[in-house]
Amino acid sequence: MKAIVYRDYGPPESMTLEEVETPTPTDDEILIKIHAASVNRSDWEGLIGKPLYARIGGLRRPRRPILGSDIAGRVERVGRNNQRFQPGDEVFGDILGRMGGFAEYVCVRGKTLAPKPASMTFEAAAAIPQAGVIALKGIRDKGQVQPGHKVLINGAGGGAGIFALQLAKLYGAEVTGVDNTGKLDFMRSLGADHVMDYTREDFTRNGKQYDLILDLVAHRSAFDYPRALKPTGSYFCVGGSVATLLQVLLVGPWIKRSTGKTIRVLSVQPNREDLLSITEFCEAGKVVPVIDSRYPLSEVPEALRRVGEGRARGKVVISMEPTKNPNEVEEN
Repeated sequence: MKAIVYRDYGPPESMTLEEVETPTPTDDEILIKIHAASVNRSDWEGLIGKPLYARIGGLRRPRRPILGSDIAGRVERVGRNNQRFQPGDEVFGDILGRMGGFAEYVCVRGKTLAPKPASMTFEAAAAIPQAGVIALKGIRDKGQVQPGHKVLINGAGGGAGIFALQLAKLYGAEVTGVDNTGKLDFMRSLGADHVMDYTREDFTRNGKQYDLILDLVAHRSAFDYPRALKPTGSYFCVGGSVATLLQVLLVGPWIKRSTGKTIRVLSVQPNREDLLSITEFCEAGKVVPVIDSRYPLSEVPEALRRVGEGRARGKVVISMEPTKNPNEVEEN
């Protein structure tokens, strides 16, 4: 099978398209022919080995040579102990623990996979898992957003951000989206009530306060965030610099005791239940998995660069079709 392989941390140019052995499922696994995969910020971090937590399991070299965790495809073979899926089933999900999505086939146990909705394309399904579940956890479960809440989403124009923005609006919040200059109109098109260009304005220093801040690209001092929260407000970060994440973990409990404001890291694990929940919103048309652009397998490095440089408006998808879809948003 063909796969995009990397053996050392580095830039996208370090990746190569190679012919590798098609995996054989064990008794507990299923073999999936991948029709589409999507690119997440975690793939970019895994490629370059930064922040440091991206090197867990492989400090000097990558633990697994093929990136890609969000997949959608068709079951080809089933191990004898796997009772959930059958050959021919169309499935999708986040295989973060296994990786290997930037390839034609992958073997997984399937615990985090779900049946792909018949009404949904493989590309749309692949765009949902990691980003959608992060947004659901941040907005619905931890943020407990209610009508009238003021919510700020930092990184609202990216993969998880588009889901978080739409969910917050769905739950009745007044939403402020923060991202770079090129994404302001895009965030408005998704329903943002207010937009902010982080290159020109610091949301922790403009005097405004929110019931919830969901930070998808945390890099400020943990002591900056309470200024932007209402007296009982909550801040959750997922992804960002090691320094910020460590600060939030260490001083978050003290900030809570001294101010009553919640400052925490949002921990999210792939799971079928939350995947099905966010997918129901997508099937109903209440949330749209916006695809920024499609790339063929051979152009995974270019797709990763677009995400890593923060240019993607929504999700970047890898399609096993040989050419790009000309109708998708292309590079500015």
